[in-house]
Amino acid sequence: MGTLIQDLAYGWRMLCKSPGFAAIAILTLALGIGANTALFSIVNGVLLNPLPFPQPDQLVALFESKPNFETGSVSYPNFRDWQKDNRTFSSLGIMRNTAFTLTGAGQGEQLNGQFVSSDVFPILGVKPVIGRIFAVGDDEIGAAANVLISEGLWKRKFSGTPDIVGKAMTLDGKVFTIIGVVPASFQLRFSTFTPSDVYAPIGQWTNPFLTKRAAGLGIHGIGRLKPGVTIEQAQADMAAISQNLAAAFPDDDKGITAKLVPLKRQMVGPVKIFLLVLLGAVGFVLLIACVNVANLLLARSTARTREFAIRTALGASRPRIVGQLLAESSLLALAGGGLGLLIASLGTRAALAALPTTLPRMEEIGLDSRVLFFTLAISLLGGILFGLAPALKMSHPDMHETLKEGGRGASGTRHRAQGVFVVVEMAMALVLLIGAGLMIRSLVRLWSVDPGFNSQNVLTFGLSLPSSMTNASPEAIRAAFRELDRNLQATAGVEATSLSWGAIPMSSDDELLFWLDGQPRPSSLNDMNWALSYVVEPGYLQAMGIRLMRGRFFGPQDDEHSPPVVVIDDALASQYFGNSDPIGRRINLENGAKSAEIIGVVHHVKQWSLDADDKQSLQAQAYLPFMQLPDEAIALTASGVSVVVRSSATAALGSPFESIRHNIEQANNQQVIYSPQTMNEIISSSLATQRFAMILLASFAALALLLASVGIYGVISYLVAQRTHEIGVRMALGARRSDVLRLILGRGGKLALIGAGVGLIAALALTRLMAGMIYGVKTSDPLTFVAVSVLLMFIALAACYVPARRATKVDPMVALRYE
Repeated sequence: MGTLIQDLAYGWRMLCKSPGFAAIAILTLALGIGANTALFSIVNGVLLNPLPFPQPDQLVALFESKPNFETGSVSYPNFRDWQKDNRTFSSLGIMRNTAFTLTGAGQGEQLNGQFVSSDVFPILGVKPVIGRIFAVGDDEIGAAANVLISEGLWKRKFSGTPDIVGKAMTLDGKVFTIIGVVPASFQLRFSTFTPSDVYAPIGQWTNPFLTKRAAGLGIHGIGRLKPGVTIEQAQADMAAISQNLAAAFPDDDKGITAKLVPLKRQMVGPVKIFLLVLLGAVGFVLLIACVNVANLLLARSTARTREFAIRTALGASRPRIVGQLLAESSLLALAGGGLGLLIASLGTRAALAALPTTLPRMEEIGLDSRVLFFTLAISLLGGILFGLAPALKMSHPDMHETLKEGGRGASGTRHRAQGVFVVVEMAMALVLLIGAGLMIRSLVRLWSVDPGFNSQNVLTFGLSLPSSMTNASPEAIRAAFRELDRNLQATAGVEATSLSWGAIPMSSDDELLFWLDGQPRPSSLNDMNWALSYVVEPGYLQAMGIRLMRGRFFGPQDDEHSPPVVVIDDALASQYFGNSDPIGRRINLENGAKSAEIIGVVHHVKQWSLDADDKQSLQAQAYLPFMQLPDEAIALTASGVSVVVRSSATAALGSPFESIRHNIEQANNQQVIYSPQTMNEIISSSLATQRFAMILLASFAALALLLASVGIYGVISYLVAQRTHEIGVRMALGARRSDVLRLILGRGGKLALIGAGVGLIAALALTRLMAGMIYGVKTSDPLTFVAVSVLLMFIALAACYVPARRATKVDPMVALRYE
């Protein structure tokens, strides 16, 4: 220990004598360590940390596996049977995303909400701030209208008053009693469940389809396994229950199976591959930083050759010299790690700002003890890694030759290790640049994909009718929407509008079950044909910019009094009608068992995403007239519909929205408008994960390129300084400045070329890991590989040019006299 302290003290004095060297080395390490720490904090928060709930390994997500959806929504009656008949879960719960219109507390406001069963909060171990959570029976249909509110809403809307429990609040025109406050620390991003303002019992949902066994309605389940029960045992248990239900209810449950997924895997699965690839990429940045510092230490150790030769001559052992040099490199690493933590703190904030809002567990990302230990570990490991090469080199100096040279510059053969390091830097930088290039090309390809509609100047937003309309007659609701249409169409800058219910491209989905006219009705619902269902108005095609391929689209005459009609897309037409003309044919709709005439065919739109739509089994799409919704369905639209608006090309999108808001509030200030979003923003948010990966990968690649350029610049500068005498002799013997320039650039270019060759081979192997992250580009894309290689060579030669130009200015007489 005494020796270690002595080595550290001596190392500190040596670093203080070379402040420029120490500052460059520490900053280089801080960049590498900081980038790694920042990304590891994201990986740690999202992937490594257990879920912040009691016994998180017992938590399981529950779905219904059905045609076209392996993890589909769960029907309420099936859930109740699962809850009653299972033997492997201690409790089961369900949840469903919704929205509530709050009235009677100032200006009407749209609140994010959840319908939940009474088991959800106990399963997750949630304790209320005040009051109580739902008790057994609170979620039954017909139970008292109780509600939980979030801590944020409690403080914002009710000023955090402690007597909130027992007070009433009006949601969608219905009076609820507040029984408790859910803490702000409660966070769960799972399927459609996100932290909300309001939580109501599932039994309070007035949807008439809730009790229908065939209706999933966007409901998803969560369960807690009994102690000692594996997920495989639970899956077998639920499979047996599903078989019994299929036998008892063949029309609704044939082909339906319960699907169980560990909750953590369900939450983080989609982003896992992105984060692991990025973690590997940022590891390359740290290695490049370590190689850079190793090169600096090698150059510095050459200047100390005489010192270590004298130490060896005086009896210093090889381990003693290695220990001394490793102590110095460890000091550098720890200093770099400390500064790296500061950079990581700032970098993590920047990364969080760039993270897609759908990334799970964002709120758990931070610099905890595991991240601090990681930083300490990579700092010490980095210190050993970059300090080992110079330490081993200097541990056995040639005393006779070194002392005879008198500390003069070493020969060229001693710079082989530095050349190898430059090759490694260039290779790793090339791999990162190619990875970033593939991501950039992939995003460019994605943005050029035709979504099937024209997203320019298209705005969507939600709208709910006054709460008094919640229990109005279907005729009154339709009349209110017709009046709304007139107000929208009269707004300046608006070219086309449409109400929308059901699916919205890349935002939400709804399905329609049908069978072709002239065929027998399938024996069960799951034997029917499936199509995505868009319930829209006549202006929808113009508002979205979708092409009509044949026939006609809906008109004002297609209302509740006219015969049912349907418009299909070309994917449905091709799948079910082949080359024959579907116009005039009929399909039977499951939602009311009506036969609808096909009056038109439109172009297919990308529903799921720009990159994954073609991979989905459900492609067929059908459009139904909004006014032909059945009465029981039209009653549900009063609490909220989507509105699609196309503005004129000369109008700013924000301007029509403000005009629309003003007109609607003037007509009836109890109508609530919420969640405005352009279609371009919807498309962009669907690509948020890819964009985040591209930004980080490009940042790492740029940092790696910078460090590699500094590395080759430093090595060439050092070699020029070491070969001053040789250059002077060459010029004295008649060498021209262009010859010297060619000599130095040739040395640097050779190193960069070898590094590029090694990097190309490595990239061919490593970019295969990105196959699931890119679209429309091969992992071995020739254009990307060639373009990045040329860029790397150009920057490497540019980095070599400065010291090479300096070499051409060597005065032969000064060089020879100096030596």
